[in-house]
Order: sequence, then structure tokens, then C-alpha cells
Amino acid sequence: MSISTSAQPGAEATPQKDEEQRLRELGYQPVLARRMGGFGNFAISFSVISILSGCMTLYGFGMSTGGPSVMLWGWAGVGLFVLCVGMALAEVTSAYPTSGALYYMADRLGGRKWGWYTGWLNLLGLLGAIAGIDYGAALFTGALMNLQWGFDPTPGHTMIIFVCILLVHAVLNLFGVRLVSVLNSISVWWHLAGVAVIVAVLAIVPSHHQSPSFVFTEFVNDTGWQNPLYVAAIGLLLAQYTFCGYDASAHLSEETSNASVTAARGIVRSIWVSWIAGFVLLAGLTFAIQDYAGTQDTATGVPPAQILIDALGTSGATAMLLIVIAAQLFCGNAEVAAASRMVFAFSRDNALPGSALWRKVSARTQTPVNAVWLSVVVAGLLALPSLYSATAYGAVTAINVIGITPAYAIPIFLKLRAGDRFQRGPWHLGRWSKPIGWIAVVWVAIVTVLFLLPQSSPVTINSMNYASIALVAVLVLATVWWFVARRSYGTPSAYGNAREQAEIAADVV
Repeated sequence: MSISTSAQPGAEATPQKDEEQRLRELGYQPVLARRMGGFGNFAISFSVISILSGCMTLYGFGMSTGGPSVMLWGWAGVGLFVLCVGMALAEVTSAYPTSGALYYMADRLGGRKWGWYTGWLNLLGLLGAIAGIDYGAALFTGALMNLQWGFDPTPGHTMIIFVCILLVHAVLNLFGVRLVSVLNSISVWWHLAGVAVIVAVLAIVPSHHQSPSFVFTEFVNDTGWQNPLYVAAIGLLLAQYTFCGYDASAHLSEETSNASVTAARGIVRSIWVSWIAGFVLLAGLTFAIQDYAGTQDTATGVPPAQILIDALGTSGATAMLLIVIAAQLFCGNAEVAAASRMVFAFSRDNALPGSALWRKVSARTQTPVNAVWLSVVVAGLLALPSLYSATAYGAVTAINVIGITPAYAIPIFLKLRAGDRFQRGPWHLGRWSKPIGWIAVVWVAIVTVLFLLPQSSPVTINSMNYASIALVAVLVLATVWWFVARRSYGTPSAYGNAREQAEIAADVV
């Protein structure tokens, strides 16, 4: 496959001022600090994908919905399709490198309503991702405290840990994008080294390992559904949930040097590096299972923690859990950065209630402070049902997937529909643009349907998949608010709201 990343000579050497000029051409006055390099941009998407968060947090879910074979082969297959989605999205990102990202692309290529609904779906997914990531980190922290001090990880205790993590991430994001970039760069090496250490230790220390036939062919169905194909399809949620959030590179493009190239590359690189490392991690964990049923019913509430305890003992498990928790904290911090930029951008175009408040930027750090706080507060509210329902966390992860995944496909579909009217950026797919684009759109359509389906039987109030309700709720909210805000909403150069842009440029506190 021949993919062009520099249609214009010297794309890598494009001066920063040209990116600022490009942003003005797209209709926005630069107000954010462009202090992130190419590695930092890749690092934020890689940190948000976070195989040590998604794979570890949903490993127990995977053990019941298909077991080892679905986890391993599902990861391989889903990763391939997600790479197609990422490449197609990267091509559009190169043409429209703005903080609004997906909704701005959809607005430009399809019109105001396309942009409006894409933005609301994207926002739902990003806020659901913060809730899912940080609540997962709270679960693992509770498991570690249980292991060390006999701490009882009740839902109430877990919620307290979760709120503390949200507050830490909010504060870290208030210091500016340079700190966020540094933390994300550390996160890349932490994730890669962490996977290598965990897998190596699990390969060397335990005296017993599962056979290759168990790891790659064993099918386990504890869902209550009888159809193995249905169960395997539902089991793909582990991989699809983990492969979310790579649009973070696009959302940080207004703070990235040479964003027309580096943001696109950041998306694609974050996916393929995660694809390889995640497969290694899942294989290492599965080979090291000592007692399958005991791992599922662990007192820690976190099956990977039990795998580590059985295989390495308490001390070894503690050390490995510290690696995982740190990775999850890096991931949550990166997701808060991405979500807050989406809130800022959507408010900049007057799409949210109270937009004038959420688009304010700190003069000292050039960070959208209020957008950061709104992101963590809403994420906290999304996780509150976990106090009352054991299945609520699964619903939060489904909300993330059902919000953000369709939002990826909309600008890709609109680009395909636009045909030659789409003016590609310096990073593009060349003759592979259409086939990869259609593969991406079809895949997203399939998984969107899959993740609206119930995950366990019988379907009760506690076991229901609430993703469908969340999807309907956000679409109803978006529709109602459309009739209130449609006169003020609009991307600037397309709809001429130059006056609002001047106000936003001056709205630095």
C-alpha cells in the first residue's frame, strides 16, 4: 500500500506560522498554545487507547463473552478494521486540523446538521471514556488496596477513589498543554515497558502455563445466550472499547506543530502500535491463568489482579498492579485533555448550553479551564449508577463506544460522498482512499448495531445494555437543543459568524 504523507514537498518542515494561517483559513482565531510536537500528538492518542487500561479493565468481561479464543482473535480482527477507520479519519484530519475535529469535518463536508449531531455523539463518547477509564483505575486501585491492606472495595469506596482520580486529572490539565504533552510522552514508554515487563514476568515465573490450544481455541460462554456467534460478536466489545479515543490527536491539533501531517500520523501510529502491544498483553495474561473459574470470581473484583496473584504471589502482583494503575492514570489524564478541547471547540461554535462559559481560555496557561472542569464533572455523573448496579460500569463503556464510534464514521462517509469536492491535506491515502473509507464505514455500522444489543440473558433491569437508552437520550437532547441554538451555532467561515469569533478571541481570562 502506498500512502502519501507529504503531497507537498517539505511538509515536515512547514513553519508553525503556516499552521496558524491554515487555522485562520478554516475560520478560527488561534488562542491555544501550539506547544506539542509530533511525538506528543501520537502519545496522547496512544495514551487514550491505553491497552493497560482497556484490556485489563474489560478482561473479566472477555472471559465470559467468548473466553480466550474471542479475546485473542477478536483483538486481531478488530484491530485490523480499526486501523482502516483510523487511516480514513487521519486523511480527513489532515484537511481539517481543528480542535473540533469530527464535528467540524462533518459540518464542512455535510452541512450544519451533520456537524451538530456528530458533535453531540463525539462529546458523549469522550465524556463516557473519561468515566470508563477513571472508574476502571479506581477498580484496580481498590484491588491493590484489598491485596495490601484488606481494603473492602465496595461500590461506595470505589466511587470515592474515582472522584479523587477525577480531581487529580482536572488539576493536572489546568497547568497547560506542555505538561499534558510531557506526561503523555512518559506514558508511551511506560505502557510499552509495562507490557514487556508484565508479559516477561508472567512467562518466566509461573511453573504452570495454559496450552496454546487453550489460549487460541477455548470458547467460554457465561452470558446466558445460546448462540455462539452472538456471544462472540458481543465479546468484541473488549477490543472495540480499547481501540477508542484516537481522535485525541485531532482534538489537540490546534496545539500541535505541523498538525496537518503530525496529527494524522499520530492517529494511525497510535492504532498499530497498540494493536501489536495489546495482542502480546492479552496472550501473556491468558497463558498465565491458573484457575479460570477462580479468576472470574475473584474477591478483588478484578480478574487480571487474580491472575497476577495466582501466578506471581502477593508481592509480584502488587508490583504489576502498580504498573497497570499508573498506565490507567496516564490514560485518564490524556482523555480529559481531549474531551476538554472538544467542549471548548463545540462551545466556540455556540453548540452547548452556556457556551460563553465553557470556551473561556486562561491567559496564563492558554488552557480552556472551565471546559476541563465541565468534562470531569459530567464524567463523574455518568459513573454514579455504579453505586447501585454491578452492571453499570459495562453500560458506561458501552456509552463510550456507542457515542464515539459512529462519530468516527460520519466524516469518513461524508468525505466519500463528497468525491472530488473533498480537498485533501498533505497526508492522504491516494488511490486507497475509497476502498479503505468504505471498509471503515461498513465496520462502524456493524459494531454500532452489535453494541446496542443486550450482553447477557435473561435481560433484566440490572443486566440491560443501557447504551441504546444513552444513544436515544443524547440524540433527543441534541434535537431539542438544536431548535434553541440553531441560529447561533455554526462554523465561522462557512456561516460567517465573524463577530462571534472576534468575541472568542478576546475571551481569554
